[in-house]
Amino acid sequence: MTDHVDIRAGDADRERIAETLRVAVTEGRISLEELNERLDRTYEARTCGELDAIVADLPRAGGPPVSLPGVPDLLRLEAQNWQMVRQEGYWVVPPRINAIARQGSVRIDFTGAECAWPEIFMEVSCDARSSGIMITVPGDWQVRSDEVLVAGWGGVYNRPSAPTGPAAVTLRLTGRTDGHVWVRYRRRRT
Repeated sequence: MTDHVDIRAGDADRERIAETLRVAVTEGRISLEELNERLDRTYEARTCGELDAIVADLPRAGGPPVSLPGVPDLLRLEAQNWQMVRQEGYWVVPPRINAIARQGSVRIDFTGAECAWPEIFMEVSCDARSSGIMITVPGDWQVRSDEVLVAGWGGVYNRPSAPTGPAAVTLRLTGRTDGHVWVRYRRRRT
């Protein structure tokens, strides 16, 4: 039986490692100079063992979120009694978000935000059909909404304007809605 480290690396293996390195540089774990050096080694690697050695000191992309200093692990946005709560402009995105609309609406705009996570987990909760959550993301993000339970008159409206390729960030929605959850794709604010 061949050990994992001796298996020949394929293009998909190299791209997975390259993505881990790109995330590491955006998180400040490695410098741009080190990124270039490690990318060269990545594309020259012949085995999975060689690839593993390149990222042995880094957390894996898509792995459990690692806390960033000064950034809370959870953002909770709750609107009730016809109130509107907004999260927009420049802000730093945490790995988890709870958006709760109880007879109110929540608006979350990621187009001006700074995000170091390859994947964000957002739990949505709308308790009435007059409740709503509006999520605006950059056009190169992917939003997965298939885990949201739709009840009553509710609905989830998530239609990317263009086919999605490799996502810069994946926003994974979970939760339950009796109201409406809208996802809009926009150009990033500069």
